[in-house]
Amino acid sequence: MSLHVIDHPVIKHKLSILRQEGTTSNEFRRIVSEIASLMTYEMTRNLEVETQTIKTPICEYDAPFIAGKKQVVVPILRAGLGLVEGITNVLPGVKIGHIGIYRDEETLEPQPYFAKFPQDLDKRQVYIVDPMLATGGTANKAIEMLKEKGVTNINLVCLVGCPEGVDAVLAKHPDVEIYLASLDEKLNEQGYIVPGLGDAGDRLFGSK
Repeated sequence: MSLHVIDHPVIKHKLSILRQEGTTSNEFRRIVSEIASLMTYEMTRNLEVETQTIKTPICEYDAPFIAGKKQVVVPILRAGLGLVEGITNVLPGVKIGHIGIYRDEETLEPQPYFAKFPQDLDKRQVYIVDPMLATGGTANKAIEMLKEKGVTNINLVCLVGCPEGVDAVLAKHPDVEIYLASLDEKLNEQGYIVPGLGDAGDRLFGSK
């Protein structure tokens, strides 16, 4: 299954606080990070493990550890930065890349302006993170940029999405796994998710 909506009462509760218009930027940032931590448990459920022999205070033990190279978290600037700390609290060894994309005012097409990735990206499991999956245009461009680097194991992690955005991503990239805390109703005429969170970047950084 390519779409995973994480159905958990604690996540639902925290997401309801984010949705409230009166939530302060400080509280918004904290709760976004907390939800990202909670989502990490689900989005890493299928990571492979390998055993290593360790010594406990009682005996030697073949202990399970996450196998392979460290995972990579790639926030889409700027709002995606809000999820990074929550993920690294659970997976402190992950590598971090960055993608910057803006929307051309004339063509309305997403245009990359920055990209920086760890080495051996094509050998790693990559998590693109962004609070919102609205039209899917930005997400598709980010996925395209990673595939150009040879990445084959890509996951898209967003707090809130809508059917239009999910369909747009899966139409172009059916091999990508999408993780959401909530699949909301729709996009409105202004391109905002309904009921959504508003402008997550502005609310994270107090820009308005």
